[in-house]
Amino acid sequence: MPVRVTIIEDHEDFREGLFSMLQNTEGFQCVGEFSSVEEALRTIHNSDVVLLDIGLPGKSGIEGIPPLRKKLPAAQIVMLTGLEDDKNIFSAIVAGANGYILKKTPPAKLLHAIEDAAYGGMPMTPFVAKKAMEMFRKYVPAPSEKTSLTAREREILALLVDGMNYNGIAEKLFISLDTVRNHIRHIYEKLHVHSKSQAVAKALKQGLM
Repeated sequence: MPVRVTIIEDHEDFREGLFSMLQNTEGFQCVGEFSSVEEALRTIHNSDVVLLDIGLPGKSGIEGIPPLRKKLPAAQIVMLTGLEDDKNIFSAIVAGANGYILKKTPPAKLLHAIEDAAYGGMPMTPFVAKKAMEMFRKYVPAPSEKTSLTAREREILALLVDGMNYNGIAEKLFISLDTVRNHIRHIYEKLHVHSKSQAVAKALKQGLM
């Protein structure tokens, strides 16, 4: 089954270029293209990955993450933007984005990032990943909240922080994909988060690793 992708991007030429690339690449299908969050929320279809710009008319991409996640709880939301400043990177991750990719990313790497997100990864352009880790580590306070994470859950959380996807975790720990998903669901419940990026952010901010 192809990876189903929705594009939310207000620059028509760039949006159409993405659409054409996805439709002409085996293993991918563009199931929707929209110029704003508001337009997308009206008619968006089931998607595996949502490519979301930040600088949009109406709601910004970051403001659009919560309603999009409510509409499509199983979709992976990946920011695809030209903005690489600390504020936007931090805000997007804390809001629950599953990845942050720059528009200047080469097509082959962008396709790989989309596929990675669809299978539980948290794709980031290397520059963005470095800045994100620097930001979170800079503001990590002393641990202030005890959690009831098991040793296995902490092990899986550490692998999430390292950027590993669900399949990679299953292979590394010699457990099934369903077992990984169950552990991650329990981690989300215990940390009171709703996405991998929020779990990673909380782990780093609270010194859980």
